[in-house]
Amino acid sequence: MTYFKPYKWQALLGPLFKLLEATFELLVPFVVALIVDKGFGALVDGGYPFADKGYVVKMCILLGGFGLFGFIFSVVAQYFSARAATGVAAGVRSDLFKKLQSLSYRDIDRLGEATMLTRMTSDVDKMQTGVNLFLRLLLRSPFIVFGALVCACVIDPRSFGVFGGTILVLAIVVYAVMFACMPLYKRTQEKLDKVLLSTRENLSGARVLRAFCKEDAERALFNERNEELTKGRKFVGGIAAITNPLTYVLINLAIILLLWTGAIRVDGGTLTQGKVIALYNLMGQILIELIKLANLIVTVAKAAASAGRIESVLKMQPSLQLIDEEGEVAKATEMIRFENVSIRYTEGADEALTNVNFSINKGETVGIIGGTGSGKTTLVNLIPHFYDVTEGRVLVNGKDVRRKDVQAYLRDRIGVVPQKAQLFKGTIRENLLWGKADAPDESLWAAAKCAQAAEVIEWKGGLDAPVEQGGKNFSGGQKQRLTIARALVREPDILILDDSSSALDYATDAALRRDIKALDTTVIIVSQRASSVREADKIVVLDDGKTVGIGTHAELMEACETYREIYFSQYEEEVTA
Repeated sequence: MTYFKPYKWQALLGPLFKLLEATFELLVPFVVALIVDKGFGALVDGGYPFADKGYVVKMCILLGGFGLFGFIFSVVAQYFSARAATGVAAGVRSDLFKKLQSLSYRDIDRLGEATMLTRMTSDVDKMQTGVNLFLRLLLRSPFIVFGALVCACVIDPRSFGVFGGTILVLAIVVYAVMFACMPLYKRTQEKLDKVLLSTRENLSGARVLRAFCKEDAERALFNERNEELTKGRKFVGGIAAITNPLTYVLINLAIILLLWTGAIRVDGGTLTQGKVIALYNLMGQILIELIKLANLIVTVAKAAASAGRIESVLKMQPSLQLIDEEGEVAKATEMIRFENVSIRYTEGADEALTNVNFSINKGETVGIIGGTGSGKTTLVNLIPHFYDVTEGRVLVNGKDVRRKDVQAYLRDRIGVVPQKAQLFKGTIRENLLWGKADAPDESLWAAAKCAQAAEVIEWKGGLDAPVEQGGKNFSGGQKQRLTIARALVREPDILILDDSSSALDYATDAALRRDIKALDTTVIIVSQRASSVREADKIVVLDDGKTVGIGTHAELMEACETYREIYFSQYEEEVTA
């Protein structure tokens, strides 16, 4: 309901104008009854001679006026309802996007990209449609139904039993269908997540998929998931579809009963023909509105299921811990310290890091090396507080990274270049300005030169050269250099390069390390290349989440078997080459 506050007047005026429209609709049967009973004379010679042509014309003009005003009120109601529904959906989508941006890496890993995309698109759209119909019909349809019941009692009190019994039975049917459909719609939306996941994986991994000739296997998997979604929707659709035929059957049975009893009473002189036609008209209105109400309930059931899925995300609290405790005062030269750090990604899982202890001084260049899956990326992701430690703590400038008062510093003063180089649609300038929004061109070119990206920018046509979605118009090495330049634009106190030069040739990599080493910043280089970390002031060697060696290249060559194995395996390959 919070999202209705900015649109409270639209949310009130929409149903109000719908009620005005419905009021004119309920008056129509009374006018028709008057035309039949007063405008036409008694049955004479098998025909209906006009008793009062002027009266009939006036009543027909009145009916036309009802129709015109009803149309105007309907259009106005639709306008206000659409404004409110669109505004509510925009607010929900905005807050949902903010929530997704606030979630930790662990939360995002748990939700999954396909699920988040479904929440942002399909679920919000279904909710918007439900809100629109809710505002237009929720009051109108019950108003017509119960208004017709009251009007029928005014016209002929003896018809109350037929009308009341019909409405009661139909209400039970509609409620039963809604009760059965709501959980089923939620399950079908979950199956839609799987279809979207297959679609996304196939689009993003199209090259790999074709390289390994997996088209048939992926097609089969997609068909299986799509078939599950189809079966689920057919099943719930079949249940929902029962509503309309049941409604038609019950209403038509009621109409038959109404006409039968009405004809007997007309023949007996206790009821006029005009009143029978009016009662028939009112029953027809009930039929139409109950069908609308049934469709509304099905739509609202879908919207409620989608809204529940959205709400589950909005209620999520970021799993990153924030504390108020005072941290230790750092040593004058110390920038980062790991104290007995252990981490596991999920409860019950194996530890990705175990009892890690080391410190990094200001201005040092530190290399992190180890085999695949040894925990290198996990370790550096703890510094900007992308993940929480399970045990121990990480200190930056002597303060625990979980402290509330250091969150802004961490993200503003740390430059991170992740493993996967990611550029965004726009221009090179716009991508580099992510590092610092007000950076002048001189700073952009200086960062590009240090990142060995200046030639790339010049070759592409300058800072305003276009960047396609995902940087598809750049090679892997070019994207890596531009992402490094983006981090350097920030002029960070700590620069983290997470295997971000893997696509660079050795000469470019060496020039990059040389220029970065000249910067007045603390640099952490994650790499599987021994040559990339060989000149570092300190090298941390990881193996299966544990630190098995810390020191310079010369010290590790003497004391660390794991480092020697890594170095000599690569050295031999280079010599052979």
